[in-house]
Amino acid sequence: MNILQSFILGIVEGLTEFLPISSTFHLIVSARILNLISSDFLKLFEVVIQSGAIVALLFLYTKTLLTDKKLLLNVLYSFIPTAVIGFLLHNIIKTIFFESNWLMLLAFVGMGLVFLIIEKNPPVLTKNCAQLTGKQAVLIGLAQACSVIPGVSRAGSVIVAMMLLGYRRNEAAKYTFLLSLPTIIAASTLDIFQGRELLMTMSDGWLLLGIGFVTALAVAYFVVKWLTTYLSTHTLEIFGWYRLALAGLLILFKVLP
Repeated sequence: MNILQSFILGIVEGLTEFLPISSTFHLIVSARILNLISSDFLKLFEVVIQSGAIVALLFLYTKTLLTDKKLLLNVLYSFIPTAVIGFLLHNIIKTIFFESNWLMLLAFVGMGLVFLIIEKNPPVLTKNCAQLTGKQAVLIGLAQACSVIPGVSRAGSVIVAMMLLGYRRNEAAKYTFLLSLPTIIAASTLDIFQGRELLMTMSDGWLLLGIGFVTALAVAYFVVKWLTTYLSTHTLEIFGWYRLALAGLLILFKVLP
């Protein structure tokens, strides 16, 4: 990996981590387009830049969580089922889900179709995060657990689940940002712990990690602010059509499957 590649991947992570289009899917595809061979360093790099995106959320939403105890409790309720399923399936996720091109592609296209279907006749969306109950929070956590399959998207699964429960799109986006904090921190901590030997013995590569981290942080900061504004007046349709169009291009140019 060179500096340009680390910069590009940082941009991709920052752009896609909190949009409902699956950052994992985009990072896998981007690495293939950039001719980056899968390695322990690449896996560590992806964890580090994802951490950069999370830092952007800490800047924006730490105060919200610390001052709203009910919201914090609901986020924890949502996190529990995701954490349990993610922990139990961790090896399967890394060795099977991430290696199945067809599964990733079908999940990516399938979620795009879900967006288009739900927006064709959307439910009445009037609720905000303050109205969220503990039971609903657990259901949202179960929905987010579907995102262990690359291509589904944490943001996409949470926003769809909350729309079905009657929550406004921008409120659902806000909640998925908050839920991303414990979810990604826990996943990143586990991955970094498992890759600690490489991290401690690595003599070079620190510049690449730093560039990717800072780039993802900066881009994600502006994407998060944009998405809540966008979804206050727009639907998910653009993301559904984007998924279908990108999948078609990837198949056409034989990037996937």
